[in-house]
Order: sequence, then structure tokens, then C-alpha cells
Amino acid sequence: MSFQPDEMIQRFKERAAAVRKRPLPPVAGEERQHFIAQANTDFQDFAMIGDAEASLDDGVLTLRIDLRPGDKRS
Repeated sequence: MSFQPDEMIQRFKERAAAVRKRPLPPVAGEERQHFIAQANTDFQDFAMIGDAEASLDDGVLTLRIDLRPGDKRS
């Protein structure tokens, strides 16, 4: 089985979607805020990689992520 970068990108898209659907556990106060903050970080990380363009050249995986605002992208 060979590594497929596009399949990895798809898994990250699915993880980002799962984070958005993740229910809040029955916690309150500071623990709740920590959970929400972690979920936001997880979503951001997964979504960024899910939006990446991947290439595999000579065994080197390169992810290209355009962080410019939508109206500034080429």
C-alpha cells in the first residue's frame, strides 16, 4: 500500500467536520471553556490541513496552505 496524500487531506476534512459536530460534555465553568478552546484549535488545525494542496516528491510530503483572505487568493 502506498501513501496517498489526497486521502490524508480527505481524512483531515472529515476530522474538521467531526469537531464541529462534537457535543459538549457535561462540564461547566473553566473546564467547559477549556474544552471549547481546544475544539476551536482542533477545528482550525484540521481545516487548514484539509484545505491544503499536497504533493509527494522523492519521498518528501509538501503541504501548501494558502492563508491569504479569499479575495486575495490567486
